[in-house]
Amino acid sequence: MSDAAKTEEQPTTVWWWVKSVVSWLLLIAMLSVLALTIVIPRLAGATPYTVLTSSMEPTYPPGTLIVVKPQDPASLRVDDAITFQWESGKPEVVTHRIVAVQYTSNGELRLTTQGDANSAPDPRPVVPEQVRGKIWYSVPYVGYVNNYITGKQRSVLLMVVVGGLLVYAVTMFVSAGRDKARKRRQQPIEDDAATVEIPVIDIDSSTPATSK
Repeated sequence: MSDAAKTEEQPTTVWWWVKSVVSWLLLIAMLSVLALTIVIPRLAGATPYTVLTSSMEPTYPPGTLIVVKPQDPASLRVDDAITFQWESGKPEVVTHRIVAVQYTSNGELRLTTQGDANSAPDPRPVVPEQVRGKIWYSVPYVGYVNNYITGKQRSVLLMVVVGGLLVYAVTMFVSAGRDKARKRRQQPIEDDAATVEIPVIDIDSSTPATSK
């Protein structure tokens, strides 16, 4: 292969690798976010919530997506971060940390909670019926997106994104295969062109010159 061909091919090859690496990193990142926010919670029976206030900073700042997994209230301990109904029977929930576990004279469980950024415990103890679960894991910055996606929209979004990513991955594989096949077809032509020899006429200097 000629030097000119090598010089032309090198930038193309580097750019192809850069595009491939960036594309696969984006693909892995998107699949990871989908798995953490939709797939894993659904399979585990957990529920994603969005942190809206700063009461749990710096551990869970606003905008954090927390995934809450149901747990037996009797197994909860001090320092566990839990999500619970602020008032029994009402849909509003709060996520705070347990700072005390107590039992009444009748043996009923009472949990004292407090936000990490708050200076005092919550005014009312939490009863077992209010507990929605314990924080399993959290994903920063994606909580606000979760607020605008309903349950049905999550299913549709999951199918659309996964389908699109699969199509993209197949396209990348096909494109890579075509590039390699094209290079293989061009290689013999370039090699033949680089090895063409120009015939040289050999003149024997010992041949005597004719005289007139």
